Amino acid sequence: MVTHIKSCTLVGIDAALVDVECEIARGLPTYNVVGLPAPSVKEGATRIRSAFLAVGHDVPLKHVTVNLAPADLRKPGTGLDLPIAAAVLMADNAYDITVLDDLIVLGELGLDGSVRSVRGVLAAALLARERGMRGVLVPAACAGEACVVDGIEIYAIRHIGELIDAVAGRDVLPIGKPRGLRPPSRFVLDMSEVRGQDHARYAIEVAVAGGHNLLLAGPPGTGKTMLARRIPTVLPAMTRDEAFETTKIYSALGLAHGLIEERPFRAPHHTISSAALLGGGSQPRPGEISLAHNGVLFLDEMPEFARSSIEGLRQPLEERNVVIGRINNTIRCPASFLLVAAANPCPCGWLDSGVRECTCTSHSIDRYRQRLSGPLLDRIDLHVFVQPVSLGDLRSGTPGESSAAIRERVVAARERQAARLAPWGLRCNAEMPSAVMRATCRLDAASERELEKLVKGKSFTARSIDRLIKCARTIADLDGYDEIDADRLACAASFRNSHPTADLKVA
Repeated sequence: MVTHIKSCTLVGIDAALVDVECEIARGLPTYNVVGLPAPSVKEGATRIRSAFLAVGHDVPLKHVTVNLAPADLRKPGTGLDLPIAAAVLMADNAYDITVLDDLIVLGELGLDGSVRSVRGVLAAALLARERGMRGVLVPAACAGEACVVDGIEIYAIRHIGELIDAVAGRDVLPIGKPRGLRPPSRFVLDMSEVRGQDHARYAIEVAVAGGHNLLLAGPPGTGKTMLARRIPTVLPAMTRDEAFETTKIYSALGLAHGLIEERPFRAPHHTISSAALLGGGSQPRPGEISLAHNGVLFLDEMPEFARSSIEGLRQPLEERNVVIGRINNTIRCPASFLLVAAANPCPCGWLDSGVRECTCTSHSIDRYRQRLSGPLLDRIDLHVFVQPVSLGDLRSGTPGESSAAIRERVVAARERQAARLAPWGLRCNAEMPSAVMRATCRLDAASERELEKLVKGKSFTARSIDRLIKCARTIADLDGYDEIDADRLACAASFRNSHPTADLKVA
């Protein structure tokens, strides 16, 4: 008799269906797993045997063959322990196999028979719903991820004994319970703590409202990192679709504990490798840019990052996803994030600061500036030079505008964009391709003349002109205007400069 149990394995962040087949035949006692199992799956034989012994069973002393179909798909991870154990039990005992009909079974086994959490539970639940299956059977420790998926049954177990009791007819499978509602987050940081820096604060408001990339350049201690760290406090709340997209990525890496409802803020150190930033590995996995999906990726001291790492951001900044190719597999991960970068004007940081004299040579300054290439800077919409704050502003007892007030304007601007871009399924101005931009960002004759004047003699490319118009569209949305006029174009152009680490000044 051949038994079949449905399970799945992760391919990138998506789940691929796996049919676990088990046949027990007469012959020398052997245990074989075929179908491109990873070493972690083969090692599961030891865990399964020990888990069986913990509940009074054992792997039968016969010829046991387990096949994982499709056979040409590599199966990594430990989530196949539980379905393989269930298939062996069904093939060796007269248990009621219908209990597991149309369920995706997933879980790692401990030596004592406990069922431990695994990666990709949300992806498994989404796969079950997509295929019209009844539901999933997953570890209780991560059942909260699956419970956010409507329309399927969620069963959660803590020990293999619960599964045996259910198929033996002594009990029923425990129902998975969603996690309790978490209290709304209360940000410790707030924009009101920032003194001065009106131009940089407004640039952040424009960037967040339209999803535009932002570069903050300036001397040390002027508040670049302080401003960036407070961006999450002005971000609009995630929609449910965005929460699902983000949670799916975190679930694939084992980092989710229920639905992620707050926009991520990722700030990797400049020593990060290209694979860790962009995604990769022998078995491709999402990187920091995918973990920042629907949120913010903050690169502090951007010129200090490895050139290969930051140059690899070019395609994701355009396509809003990243393709990771390996000889045996290629995956596509979402990477729609708001890039916020910080940089100094020179290696010592004091060039044109007015605070102290720069000690860098012209050669070291040129070499430092060349770390940020023109094509990469062309993809950053807003360039802001953050000036040193005066002592009067710094010691002022009057707080700046609060994050709540800024967020209110941002949300209103996002709602205007969502209504305008709904026919194309877009969410913010930065996502507009050229065709949509031309349809929604028409300029009158006076605005066309202003645009020509703004770009004449400047190093504007076709891409940077498009991005300038998108920023002007966002500024108009913040101001409640339906059309882009010359003033909004001029305001947007004030954030575009030839090289932010060289002559970026406040307009």
